[in-house]
Amino acid sequence: MVKYFQNRYALSKEGAQTLVKGIITHSFLNISLVLPIFLAMYFLQNTLILGNPGSIKKYIIISIIIFVIIYIFAYLDYGINFTSIYTESAKRRILLAEKLKLLPLAFFDKKDVSDLSATIMGDATEMEQLFSHAVPNIYAAIINFFILSIMLLAFHWKMAISAIWVIPFAFSVFSLSRKKQKVCTQELYQERRDITEIVQEGLDNIQEIYSYNQQEEYLETLNKTLDHYENSLIHSEGILGAIINLSHGLLKLGIPSVTLYGAHLFAKGQIDLLTYIGFIIVSVRIYDPIMELINNFAALMFLDVRIQRMKEMDALPIQEGTKDFQPQGYDIIFDNVSFSYQDGVETLKNISFQAKQGEVTALVGPSGGGKTTVTKLAGRFWDVDTGTITVGGVDISTIDPEELLKSYAIVFQEVALFNSSVMENIRLGKKGASDEEVLAAANIANCDEFVQKLPEGYHTNIGENGEKLSGGERQRISIARAILKDAPIILMDEATASVDVENESKIQEALSELIKDKTVLIIAHRMRTIAGVDHVVVLDNGKIVEKGSPKNLRERGEIFASMLARQGQ
Repeated sequence: MVKYFQNRYALSKEGAQTLVKGIITHSFLNISLVLPIFLAMYFLQNTLILGNPGSIKKYIIISIIIFVIIYIFAYLDYGINFTSIYTESAKRRILLAEKLKLLPLAFFDKKDVSDLSATIMGDATEMEQLFSHAVPNIYAAIINFFILSIMLLAFHWKMAISAIWVIPFAFSVFSLSRKKQKVCTQELYQERRDITEIVQEGLDNIQEIYSYNQQEEYLETLNKTLDHYENSLIHSEGILGAIINLSHGLLKLGIPSVTLYGAHLFAKGQIDLLTYIGFIIVSVRIYDPIMELINNFAALMFLDVRIQRMKEMDALPIQEGTKDFQPQGYDIIFDNVSFSYQDGVETLKNISFQAKQGEVTALVGPSGGGKTTVTKLAGRFWDVDTGTITVGGVDISTIDPEELLKSYAIVFQEVALFNSSVMENIRLGKKGASDEEVLAAANIANCDEFVQKLPEGYHTNIGENGEKLSGGERQRISIARAILKDAPIILMDEATASVDVENESKIQEALSELIKDKTVLIIAHRMRTIAGVDHVVVLDNGKIVEKGSPKNLRERGEIFASMLARQGQ
């Protein structure tokens, strides 16, 4: 049973065990809530039939015992179905975060942020709510139904049938509509995701929306999506509400059924008054868990969609490897590397080159040629399809990505900064770095010029993703971060693209000191960037079309020479 719940609801072993305990305690709680009915029947039997109600003290003591029993089961039920379930929910969130840590870094380039946040926060929260309020109740209601049905059948089978015959019909109505309900639930879930993505996209691109006067078009798209979601929600709620109410209505036919059939049997002398009254009282109680069961089955359909999302996250391929990374130097070698983002569409085809330690290797070529893909494969953002990439003779696919990236400093065009001070954003490059080390790196990256103009200097908060800074200032912080890390391998994607010519020259001079004895792989779009590089690899359409020193390639007069000439013009 534990294994079934693990697979069915994407739970840990401890979470599945907790769910089993929750079902048991909730079942006992439901049964204990019937005890006052049995006490009432016992009192009626002694009063109406035997004519000897007995001491009131006895009934008070029994009532207290029943109250204590109910309290104990309610206390246990609360502790398991709320406290423990929330603990499992916390574990689920942590496991999701750990899963994200093990995914290829390039996964996050292609994954929508709103989609990930909705899974981590929204789905996990709603699953938490359903597991604490619905799932244990469903299984407990089924157990209680069978227990009470057996007890009633054993006591008087005719009266029992008059009470429970409506239940199969109520379930049949609900079950026959499950397929339709499931489709509606999936559509609602996807439409809600679409709304989240549109809102996220609008927030991310608000400058472009205003710059191109697209406010009305954007709002019209958002309003149409919201209206469609609202209509779908009304439609879904209408169908679900009608089905649930119909099922409830069928269940409530059980009470007049018991009343009328019981009166018939009582009139014929086949049952006594106590049995008649007792069945009327019990029939009121027996339908409550069934109604709860039907209501929660509807909630379970919403849960299924979210569980599927969790399973999809769990099924994503992860990157693993040894943490024992001891390369013989830091030469990067691509050996017949092929890679594709989509099956059947090769992005890189049989790439082979060497980026030597102590040299700067530039990747050049037209847009879409595969330059960025090469740098990301070099840092194991993705794993190659075929071929090998080695660092110091070690196949990087065998190394834990987190351990591997300790040897890399990365400066790409898209800079990621945090809502913190300039000092802390640079310190991200080296955990525990002193203020003096941070300031030295900032000075090399030529940050002093703009930081001195900030209200609190290096302690100024720069806002979300450095919103208070210009593109060039953000880039220099990124470069300072890489300088502070002082890693043996440097990956750069036109790192000075957002810097003016004067500062670019200063940073280039600083970087020339930084890159001594290091392996540098740089993507270059502007030819002046590669004036002093040692080796050039020209990529076009995922293939290497030329490689060699800038001087040799210039003299050959082919693609690289043509690129130089065009930029010179």
